[in-house]
Amino acid sequence: MTDLGPVPWPPAPIRTERLVLRAAEARDRAGFVELYASREVHTYLGGARPREELEREMPAVPGQWPGSFVVALDGVMTGQVLLRRAAEHSRPAAVGKVDLGYLFLPRVWGHGYAAEACRAALDWLDGVLPDEPVVLATQTANTRSLRLAAELGFTEVERFRAWAAEQWLGLRPAASA
Repeated sequence: MTDLGPVPWPPAPIRTERLVLRAAEARDRAGFVELYASREVHTYLGGARPREELEREMPAVPGQWPGSFVVALDGVMTGQVLLRRAAEHSRPAAVGKVDLGYLFLPRVWGHGYAAEACRAALDWLDGVLPDEPVVLATQTANTRSLRLAAELGFTEVERFRAWAAEQWLGLRPAASA
């Protein structure tokens, strides 16, 4: 995955009804460690990384690149929304398109925060790159992610096998389409 290209970064914080999406700061490091070390979060993502390894290797300010939004609830990092260009992808339909990814801490699951944050990030993307379609890939076993993809306007392009599981690839047309 590569960056988005010529987009203004970091943008002003994006405020939704309950959340703030912003660039990462040093105070988010512990949240990133917790997020990447969580077995629950990485159930469908190939497994969590060891906490000790993350503590040792993670930079002071993780996630600093265009398209990496920290999602904060009441000022505390609770997740991350990622918009990256799929320069290389196992599926030809995704190559060159912007890829949406998201991770949220289990303690905030089930409250609609992922939908709220992803919608806000996609709205931002539509404003800076209106001609960009967006792809999203998830395991078909991840029914919550499939529901969210549908809610965000993604439609199935194909199913495929990768990482010993069936995967789903969805596409959201460009805002200008």
